[in-house]
This record gives sequence, C-alpha cells and structure tokens, in this order.
Amino acid sequence: MKNLLLLLFICTSIAYANDDKTKSNLKEVTVYLDGAQITRTASVMLNTGTTEFVFSKLSPNIIESSIQVSGLENASILSINYGINYLSKQDYSEDIKVLQEQIKKLQDDIQFEDDLISGYSEELSLIQANKRLGNETEVVSLEKLKQFATYYRERLTALRNDIYASEKKKKGYNNEIADIKKQLSEFNVDDKVQTGEIKVKLNTSSPNTLNLIIKYNVTNAGWFPIYDLKAEKINAPLKLAYKAHVYQTTGNDWKDIKLTLSTSDPNTNNIKPDVNPKFLNFVNRNYNRARATKSYNYKYNPLVNTVKGVVTSSVDGLPLPGVNVIEKGTSNGVQTDFDGNFSIKPSGGKELVFSFVGMNTEELPIHSSVMNVSMDENLEALDEVVVVGYGTTRRHNVSAAVSTVKAENITGALSGKAAGVTIRGSRSIRSSKSIREKQTSNGDIIEEGIANTRFEIKKPYTIATDGDVTVIEIENYSVPASYSYFAAPVVNENVFLTAKIGNWEQYNLLPAEANVYFEGSYSGKTNINPQATTDSLTVSLGVDPNVVVKRNQLNDFKKTTFIGSNKIINKAYKIELKNNKLTNIDLVVYDRIPVSQNKDIKVDDIETGTSEYDDKKGLMTWKLTLNAKASVKKKFSYAVKYPKYKKVNL
Repeated sequence: MKNLLLLLFICTSIAYANDDKTKSNLKEVTVYLDGAQITRTASVMLNTGTTEFVFSKLSPNIIESSIQVSGLENASILSINYGINYLSKQDYSEDIKVLQEQIKKLQDDIQFEDDLISGYSEELSLIQANKRLGNETEVVSLEKLKQFATYYRERLTALRNDIYASEKKKKGYNNEIADIKKQLSEFNVDDKVQTGEIKVKLNTSSPNTLNLIIKYNVTNAGWFPIYDLKAEKINAPLKLAYKAHVYQTTGNDWKDIKLTLSTSDPNTNNIKPDVNPKFLNFVNRNYNRARATKSYNYKYNPLVNTVKGVVTSSVDGLPLPGVNVIEKGTSNGVQTDFDGNFSIKPSGGKELVFSFVGMNTEELPIHSSVMNVSMDENLEALDEVVVVGYGTTRRHNVSAAVSTVKAENITGALSGKAAGVTIRGSRSIRSSKSIREKQTSNGDIIEEGIANTRFEIKKPYTIATDGDVTVIEIENYSVPASYSYFAAPVVNENVFLTAKIGNWEQYNLLPAEANVYFEGSYSGKTNINPQATTDSLTVSLGVDPNVVVKRNQLNDFKKTTFIGSNKIINKAYKIELKNNKLTNIDLVVYDRIPVSQNKDIKVDDIETGTSEYDDKKGLMTWKLTLNAKASVKKKFSYAVKYPKYKKVNL
C-alpha cells in the first residue's frame, strides 16, 4: 500500500510540475514601427498525460492575445496563461551590476568613516570630561601643567582633523553615489520591474521531446527611420543615407539576436469602415458634422525633446498667430506668435493638438523636431445656417482658418540593398503575384510585399532595455536628382534649394525626419513624407543666402479712388532677384493675385507680365535661368473694387 501511494505521488509530481521553471532562449526579434514580436525557443520533455511548463523572466509588457506556441508535433495545448510575477525581478546587465556593486562598496566605505567618526567623538568626549587637573589638596606643577596643555591641544586638534577628514571622504563618496545613480537613471533602471510568465499546459499520449517556438508581441519597443541628405554640388547626384533607430524598454535585454525591421504597425486599426446612408433633417445650430478620419502615416518619435515649427493657412499661405498647440493629455501648451512660430517641449505625450477659433481641431503625432503645419478652413463655421422664427439667415464667418493638418516640409525616404541586409516583404501572402523579388549586386534579396517591407539584418545585434537608441545603417543611395531654386517672396523672402527625385516609387519610402547637408555643411532638418500622389518627390535642402529675392509694393499704385458707392484700390508689386553665385541656376518664383469669393468684390485690370497665370487659383509662376552675378526684375498689378462701406482682407 505504501509503495502504491509513493508511485501515485511520483506520477502526480511528474504530470503536474507546476513549480518548475522552464528555460527559454531569445532567438529572433521583429521590430515594428510601434511594438515588436519576440521569438523564443525551448526544449521540453513531455511525459504521457498532462504537463505544465512555466516560462519565466519574460517581459511584463506582453500582449496576451498575441501569444503563439508551435513545434507541438503530436502534443495538444490545453491552456495558455500569461501573468505578472511581482516577486521575481528582471536580471540586470553586467554594466548595471558593476555600477550597483560600486554603490555597495561606497556605502561600506561611508559606514567605515561613520564608525571612525563615532570613535573619534567618544575619545573627544572622554578627554573633555576628564580635563580637570589635580584636586583640593594637590597643586599641579607648572611643568606638569604645560605637558597636559600640550597633550590636550595636540590630541584635540588631531581628533578634530580626523573627524573633518572622515566627513570630507563621506562627502566624496556620496557625490560618487549620486553620479552613479544618475548613470543608472540613463539605463532606466527600476528596482521594482516585475517579470512576465507564460504557463503552457500540454497533453500527449506518448513521451516525447519537443522543440517549442514561442512567439508574442510586446509594447514599449519600435523603430523609426532617420535620413541624411547630402548635396555636394548642384550638378551631382543626391546622397541618401537610410538609418534605422531602434529602441526598447521591454524589461529584457536583446543579446546577440537576429533582428528584423518591419514597416508594418500592428496597432493600426485594420477594420474597414462601413458607409451607411445619410439622412437629412433639421438640427440645432450647434450641430457638428462628423469628418473623415485622416491618415498621416507619421509615427511617434520618443526621442524628440523640442518641437518647433510654423503654422500657416492653406488658404493664402500666411502665418497664423494665436493658434493653440497643446500636448495631448497634458496641460502643456503654447500659442503661435505673430509670425505663426511655436516651440514646445513634450513632457511624455505622444501627440500635438492644433486648434483655432472657427477651425477644425486636428491631432498630429510628435514625429519630428520640425513640424510645420498648414491648416484648412472649417466650412461648417464659414457657412452656418441659423433657423429663426420668420425665416433663415445665412451667417458668414470670415476667417483665415484651417483644418487639415499636414506636414509642410518636403518629403523623401528610402530603403534598399545595404551589404549584410536582406529586405523582405510581408510573409502573410506568399503568392508570386503578391511579392516582387529582385536581387542586388551582392546577392541580397529584396522582396516587396503587399502590406509591408521587411529588412532582415544579417549581423547579430544586442539592444539593451534602457530606452537608448541603437543606430543601424540600412542603405546608402546615390540618387539622380534635378536641382532648382524655389522662391515665394509673398510668404517668405528666402530662396530655397530643392532637389527633385523622379521614379521615387522604386524606393520603399517612409515618413521621417532628415538631416540636410549642403556643400559639406550641416543645413538643418527637414521632413520626408512620401505620401504624395505626384510623379516626383521634391526635397528641400535649405536656404541658399547667395540667391537674393525682394518683393516691394510700388508707391505709384498706392492709391484709392471712389466711384459712386464703390471703392477701388490699385496695387502693383516688383520682385527683384539676384544670383550672387559663380554658376548659373534654375529658379522658380511664385506669387499670387487675390481671387474673389464674393460677387460684390471684383478683381480687375490684372497684369501678370511674363508669368504663367492660373486664373482660377490666382497663382503666378516664373521659371527662370539666372546667370551668375546676374539680376532680374518682374512686375505685376491688379485692382480691387468693392462697396466702400465694407472691409476686405487685402
């Protein structure tokens, strides 16, 4: 009977090994634009019946619904559970352990000095308590008094010096500890970081050894592209360097793992929208019309410390003062100044909200340190119908307002065939029609899938869970580009050098921030946004001070006349351009004639000179070739007639 009970106990212990921790090894990580997929492997031995395995010391940021287990062969899964173990802590890296040991040693040194100070203080108190010499019947000689005085003076001085020296050492030790703790804060060290655990219960009819593959998605990780745009000469190809910035604070270090970068985002809403019928009815004046969801394709960049930019109107391109720029979810906010400029330091939020009276409120992810924003009119506010007891009144709200937020800075991005990198498309659909496969000169394979692009990095990487960025250079391109200068003095009296890239669809472009270098010098930053429908991609390379443009109003036309009940204002402008460079340049200049949106406002006597004029938009375009050290002048004029008792936003 005792043997039978023992046998049952052993079998039960084998079948339900609830307390055993099963070792798993991190093999591969696929990093998305927001999040990552972790692949771990584990070798387990199954006995007949049910066995439970606990995979511990995992990330506490696992998305439970994403857990997958494969390599089961004949075994079946009874359950998969994920939980947080608050008693188990994450293992620290060797660098962190060394720093923590230094703190412990310094704390021991401080304790040693405290003990010395305590001993010195006791001796000091003992001497001071027994410094009385002689008694009522005995008189101390002068010689003996001198000896005692010398002893007291020297010993008291020595003790106080020793106490001061120990206090000075303690201060130095505490300063060292403070510096080490600052360094630990750079590693995002948290002594309270808990661990995640996955419990898998398997059942099999025969003993077996399985090589399991466990996959799951985690948050607090991602990557974003950064580009270097270099233009050495205006007649040379543009140099494009594509770099991936990878970061993670998942709780686990990624040591010597196979790394894959994916351009997909698993957090994107993948549910297609339904279009239902819209029925009209009378509503109150506060009714707000629902707007379509915007698609910006910008991703949050956690390393942006300061965001600067200019908010302009999409109607006339002029800057908008007084726009509220708020970090979503916080009270941190600023307003644009008279020139539409703003600067804000994010405090942990991921989006900026732009709002203005009479305009649609928009949200944009904090994706770049330069975010120039153009806002569209809110048509609902501009044309509001108010129902009254005796009829309807149409109210017009004249406002240079705005709504659709879009990054103004010009776009560009790339991906490609770097040595040691394989670029693969989405694996979800493996048909020959869904994947285009090409081969580079060095044998790497480029696969462009329907949904995303994958960059398989051949070199193993180690990425610590400290939030710091690991820079991976993916590709360097030499891209043919046509260079030209751009000027729009009506909104900005600077001349910008631009590079136009044709056939840009061949590069797997992503929205990103770019560092611009022109003629060997750093010129600043720009934004690259490939979400355009144009045949070419134009990249701004910054301001060239050697090309000057001035726009002045001619005084002869600064006159106002009155005819009957109408007022007529005549305006004329002169644009002066000068090329101070030693080479000829191509220059495109834009300006505009106002376009009336009211039948009572007439724009007549339009003279656009040699420009290409779009009468529907009122835009003038001059395409010039400006010789070295040469200058040119362009003129245009117009007249505006409107009722003299009205005001017009000229």
